[in-house]
Amino acid sequence: MNLELTVIGGVDKKGEVEPVERLDMKRGEIIGIVGPTGSGKSSLIGDIEQFAQGDTPSGRYILINGRTPGAETRSDPRKKLIAQLSQNMHFLADMTVDEFLKMHAKSRGKPASVAKDVVELANTLTGEPIHPDHHLTILSGGQSRALMTADIAVISDSPIVLIDEIENAGIKKREALDLLAGEGKIVVVVTHDPMLALMPSRRVVMRNGGMYRIIDTSKEERTVCEDLTRVDDWLMSLRETIRQGNVVEAAP
Repeated sequence: MNLELTVIGGVDKKGEVEPVERLDMKRGEIIGIVGPTGSGKSSLIGDIEQFAQGDTPSGRYILINGRTPGAETRSDPRKKLIAQLSQNMHFLADMTVDEFLKMHAKSRGKPASVAKDVVELANTLTGEPIHPDHHLTILSGGQSRALMTADIAVISDSPIVLIDEIENAGIKKREALDLLAGEGKIVVVVTHDPMLALMPSRRVVMRNGGMYRIIDTSKEERTVCEDLTRVDDWLMSLRETIRQGNVVEAAP
């Protein structure tokens, strides 16, 4: 279905009107949220997550297709439009990867066979292989985030994905964002990572708790992003080389 997410600006920490009055996002789009620590990045995605209606400190309003979300959309987990992926994500459930994925698939009305697809996809995002019989509680941070990224892409029906600082997540970051956007989801990523900041088509600059500016990614910035991607790929391969106990060779 067509879906557009809109953030109507409110006020910053001083109570002054945000310079950015409106932010519209469409399916398949990646939007970056940048700014120094304490600038209001997490507060912005928090407003989106709860579909704020002027009832948070920012006074922002979140609209779906130009309309106020219904009460069920805001409060009923079964009608949740948003999935979240954070850097500090770990599993507590004492079950295997296969059991978890099949349970989630069943709750979404999808066949159990998709569990295999999720594991295969997750293994393209991390250098640490994930096996269906692995218990969730033994997965590393990188494995957990790779698994949840693939789960969101294949099983979850949520059309909006909020990502909070996955720069040190141990997964192939660009591939993860491309995967989610390619599934037609709106991807909002909070980041300090230069590559993740330059990958989206636009980025929102936060300052003093408010949306200060929207920057369209330039052609020059895209070139820099490609250079950074090559460096990031090399770091991922270097991490795997060290993990396997092999000798590190000079950078290409």
